[in-house]
Amino acid sequence: MCGGRPGSGATSDAYHIVASHPEGIGAYNAMRLALQEAAIRPEDVDVVSAHATSTEVGDKSETQAIKRLFGDAAYRVPVTANKSMLGHMFGASGGAQAIALVQMLLEGVIPPTINLREADPDCDLDYVPNTARTAEVKVGISNSFGFGGHNAVIVLKRFEA
Repeated sequence: MCGGRPGSGATSDAYHIVASHPEGIGAYNAMRLALQEAAIRPEDVDVVSAHATSTEVGDKSETQAIKRLFGDAAYRVPVTANKSMLGHMFGASGGAQAIALVQMLLEGVIPPTINLREADPDCDLDYVPNTARTAEVKVGISNSFGFGGHNAVIVLKRFEA
């Protein structure tokens, strides 16, 4: 077994039919619940696979949620955006992100957020711009958010014998 799902979290904030809460409250709570169920501390997370739809409202909201969860450490956690390479597959996006996260656990390579030339000033985290990065990835979070404020997060952890 290459990895396991020690935790998941789901929330529904119903802030707006197509927009997430500007402060990322639902996303933050889903991430917090997933880590709580997994008994993993935020400082033990090695990567975030962001929902990252490249929308101004969504990306700012998710950035705020990540900052709230990790505090000052948010700037050291790589945040990757698979949709930059795969596009938005709607219902299949969460599964594709989970597969990508398993590969990060297995291979120790964080895929880049491609075509990121200049991030919004409010989106100031390490988005792994344009070039993959080698890193030891033991624990990762994968975010999947949907219309109507549905937020689902899984925590995956590398299996170690």
